[in-house]
Amino acid sequence: MATTNRLKSTRKNQFGEETSDGHGIVGEVKRFLHLEGGNKITTLQQLFVEQLQDLFSAENQLIEALPKMAKAAYAAPLKKGFQLHLKETREHARRLEKILKRLGEKPGGKTCKAMEGLVKEGNETISEDASREVKDAALIAAAQRVEHYEIAGYGCVRTFATLLGLKGDAQTLEATLKEEAATDKKLTAAAETINVKADKAPKK
Repeated sequence: MATTNRLKSTRKNQFGEETSDGHGIVGEVKRFLHLEGGNKITTLQQLFVEQLQDLFSAENQLIEALPKMAKAAYAAPLKKGFQLHLKETREHARRLEKILKRLGEKPGGKTCKAMEGLVKEGNETISEDASREVKDAALIAAAQRVEHYEIAGYGCVRTFATLLGLKGDAQTLEATLKEEAATDKKLTAAAETINVKADKAPKK
């Protein structure tokens, strides 16, 4: 069923290649390039704000997704890890909201298409007909895709804040960046055990 849903969300472009329906990284790039509308960005300050709003949207989407991932996880350490990261993610969203408000900007109003696509794939993973061990391995893979996206995003806004002379904001964003990197390392450590179990799971 998940495969069918995935096929429904794609279409052919002029080169005969499959493209997404606007979700995921491609949708995010198109949105940023204003192929689908938007205000022109001409300064690093404007880009900084736009990227913060994008991350705020990403974090809030993740806040909704993590409880589902925790519920779907079988291994107790993985389940607990998702639950702990939910608390961290809520704090990350609060930090972004605080920075944006200090800058006189609204936190909401944007939708992170990249996270939308990643969450959609995560939901498909949850609904897959798979053994417990294999599903846990798939959940880790989905979670690490999310973490890598966030690590890239926070690395950029941290650098922008530094260049703009926003020392306090740069330090806050650096703290979040380190926490996201730490979560990715924990997922990698968990995968070392879970992937082996998945490989040994009974074949259907």
